[in-house]
Amino acid sequence: MILPIVAYGAPVLRKVCADITPDFPNLNKLLEDMWETMYASNGVGLAAPQINKGIRLFVIDSQQIFENQDEEDKGKYPDKPGVKRVFINAHIKEFDGDDWSYNEGCLSIPKIREDIMRPEEVVLDYVDENFQPHTERFVGITARIIQHEYDHTEGKLFIDYLKPLRKKMLQGKLNDISKGKLKLDYKMMYAK
Repeated sequence: MILPIVAYGAPVLRKVCADITPDFPNLNKLLEDMWETMYASNGVGLAAPQINKGIRLFVIDSQQIFENQDEEDKGKYPDKPGVKRVFINAHIKEFDGDDWSYNEGCLSIPKIREDIMRPEEVVLDYVDENFQPHTERFVGITARIIQHEYDHTEGKLFIDYLKPLRKKMLQGKLNDISKGKLKLDYKMMYAK
């Protein structure tokens, strides 16, 4: 089932999320719905707060980026062919490498894209959908998507990395998003 995406301004997007246990109700259905919602919204990642759940859960599919790459971008990222994965109870252990810029967007903040600096590599502890533990290093575009989605579980948004003046310049657009004044190709849920 395709779920509505929570729009900028909703309190759940600013909440530090809680870990879950293997007996979390209907987890498999939730994951199925998250994948379906992410693909229907043309996303490469989706975090539980974006569907109004305050839990440490996100899904990513960086393979799409490599499958849809322009000729000029081929060979640009070291993590080809990308990964499709579920991350539950993720906690970052370390960042590594140089910071690099990439033009990011977010399903909860539609029609705004900004260049954001993030480290090249991230190491995190997480469990998969079977609650098997992993400690893994990710690089390139996959590391960036993970950091973006992980931030959602920490109550942080990509626009928080912007300089105050730039964020102030975007405030009108952000207000329009929170009030539902945009026409979108996917369903949104707005703060009341």
